[in-house]
Amino acid sequence: MKEFAYCDASLSYEVRVKDLVDRMTLEEKARQLGDTATGVERIGLPKYEWWSEALHGVSNTGQPGSPGSFFDDEIPGATSFPTVILTAATFNESLWKTIGQVVSTEARAMHNLGHAGLTFWSPNINVARDPRWGRTQETPGEDPLVAGKYATNYVRGLQDVDGSDLITNLNSRPLKVAACCKHYAAYDIESWLGSDRFHFDSKVTEQDMKETFLRPFEMCVKDGDVTSVMCSFNRINGIPICADPQLLKNTIRGEWDLHGYIVSDCDSLEVMVDGHKWLGDTPEDAVAQALKAGMDLDCGYKIGSFYGNYAAGAVAQGKVREAEVDKALKNLYTVLMRLGYFDGSPQFKSLGRADVCSEEHIELAAEAARQGIVLLKNENETLPLNSGEIKTIAVVGPHANATEAMIGNYAGVPCRYVSPIDGFSAFGKVEYERGCADIACKNESLIFPAMRAAKKADATVIVVGLDLSVEAEGSDRVDLLLPGYQTQLIEQVASVSRGPVILVVMSGGPIDISFANNNPKIGAVLWAGYPGEEGGRAIADVVLGKCNPGGRLPLTWYGADYVDMLPMTSILLRPIDSLGYPGRTYKFFNGSTIYPFGYGLSYTQFNYTLKSSQRSLDIKLHKLQHCRDVNYNASAYKPPCPAILIDDLNCDDNIEFEVEVKNVGSRDGSDVVMVYKVPAEGVVGAPTKELIAFQRIFVAAGGSEAVKFVVNACKSLGIVDYAAYHLLPAGRHTIVIGDGAVSFPISINFKQ
Repeated sequence: MKEFAYCDASLSYEVRVKDLVDRMTLEEKARQLGDTATGVERIGLPKYEWWSEALHGVSNTGQPGSPGSFFDDEIPGATSFPTVILTAATFNESLWKTIGQVVSTEARAMHNLGHAGLTFWSPNINVARDPRWGRTQETPGEDPLVAGKYATNYVRGLQDVDGSDLITNLNSRPLKVAACCKHYAAYDIESWLGSDRFHFDSKVTEQDMKETFLRPFEMCVKDGDVTSVMCSFNRINGIPICADPQLLKNTIRGEWDLHGYIVSDCDSLEVMVDGHKWLGDTPEDAVAQALKAGMDLDCGYKIGSFYGNYAAGAVAQGKVREAEVDKALKNLYTVLMRLGYFDGSPQFKSLGRADVCSEEHIELAAEAARQGIVLLKNENETLPLNSGEIKTIAVVGPHANATEAMIGNYAGVPCRYVSPIDGFSAFGKVEYERGCADIACKNESLIFPAMRAAKKADATVIVVGLDLSVEAEGSDRVDLLLPGYQTQLIEQVASVSRGPVILVVMSGGPIDISFANNNPKIGAVLWAGYPGEEGGRAIADVVLGKCNPGGRLPLTWYGADYVDMLPMTSILLRPIDSLGYPGRTYKFFNGSTIYPFGYGLSYTQFNYTLKSSQRSLDIKLHKLQHCRDVNYNASAYKPPCPAILIDDLNCDDNIEFEVEVKNVGSRDGSDVVMVYKVPAEGVVGAPTKELIAFQRIFVAAGGSEAVKFVVNACKSLGIVDYAAYHLLPAGRHTIVIGDGAVSFPISINFKQ
């Protein structure tokens, strides 16, 4: 082996990988194309399991019997952060990156001890289009910018190695671990009223694809430099994604310039053959089409890897060139070279058991939950409770003693659990009653003990919600209600409570809790997502005022009747008036909500003042830049040059403005300054508004902070028209800060 070029660290990765691939027979090559790569003993190539997960901490989810990462007595657990939907609610980009850094540190430590791989198929950055989707908890929510920003920061935290910023050849940039953005694309249905992900064909317009479904992935590849993208089970407009060269080879690798590999969601090729029955394909046909489309690695869950079983046969039958197999292997082994799999990574060699579940990491998990918790209601300043006056707290409900439910799905084994009753016990005496036997809450027999506890206590905290039995991978919801008798539990306990009543909701997706908003006996409502291993401590800290909540909803919370307005299988985002469909997400929904996207209260109050702003942008056009038409309402003013194709512009024009945020209350607190654009009036099909920037800041009581924004005109004010052209429209746009108390116009003028 000393003579093998692939073992010579002085050579380039490109030369070494070519040497490695050239040494294999076709059969040997094929066996390296599945997630469980068998290795080639005769040339010293070890086996490797590509499939590990790190959605919100290192997980032991993976290949049955041989997961890429696992726990035992030596490494009993890893830090389990809140599920992504709650972490997204922090709107804190630096926190997202820091969590990624901690997760990759624990992953490297576990790898050093033989307990983890180096390739992690996380994060999930699908846009949560429909509130019924079972996997909403895994995602950053419904806004493509937020999803893309989350992806960029979390991936950078996972992958980046200190000191590698100046490396210009990104195919040689060293990696701490390798991340994967999934599931590409327009994937957000599990199993709903007879439709399932293994047979579903997403009927998507090119406008929605470019504007919404592809945008987070483009940001993940271009801004995050992620090393992998996973293609999903579904078809898009009739074509299986993992066999679509336009979406894989031309877009991910071509237009976006991926430095890494493309992997299938597990069993996607089997689904293509047996579920979609695509073109009457044989397994060899499917393998050939996927290889030629640009898919490098095939994960096989039920029956093994199609690539591993059928790639050699596909070549032998003349359906695909062996060079396509070589190309896929080169993409894969270049990533392993960058990870130090063959040469080692001296900078991470010292990481070990002490770097997993450290006190610092556990505290970060608690802080992430604190920052993400959203205060939805706080009548008459019910919260925070005065710990000096509250001696006994009744903590009731099916999640009052939650442990495993707090870590959601794609979770490993946590360092520990701090349940809600554990968290509140640190502040005083706790009276605990379940109120329901489980989340399904199918009978009311346990409600009465909970009522008795509330009658005696100085304050009552009711902890309810959902869990993986209701919303999960493979299972969508059919309604937006609390299960079973949970609503009755809340109403009856609140009616007899001696002290203030606080409702805490754990869920991934939204729930219609309008009854709680309207009940004067319920003084405060908190949404806690699935808050991770330290969730109980974070909830208690917020309720008792140890921290001031500053989370914002990354999802629109619709009323229960939303599910009767349109089927989950309708992928279109814009309203369809002829069918009575009201549209999806805050950008297009035209009805009333329980809570809007971006909603969240605080124990203090913030005022905004616009300190400076740019009100116009003049762009001089040359003879090769042509005006493009834009559809306007008949009554609207249409500029003489309605728009310019963004690809024809330099796009180096920025818009700058500064906002002063003043804390006019009596408590320190954090605020999320959210900046929206409202497109030029009258443009047909344009979003009602769209998030273009956000910053989370801390402001001391009575203090103020200046927040400066610099946004690119093309990226922030551009629109995608019905033909999927990305255009910069002329005319008067509006920049809106927060809920609209502060706004200013910005005029785009084209000079010919």
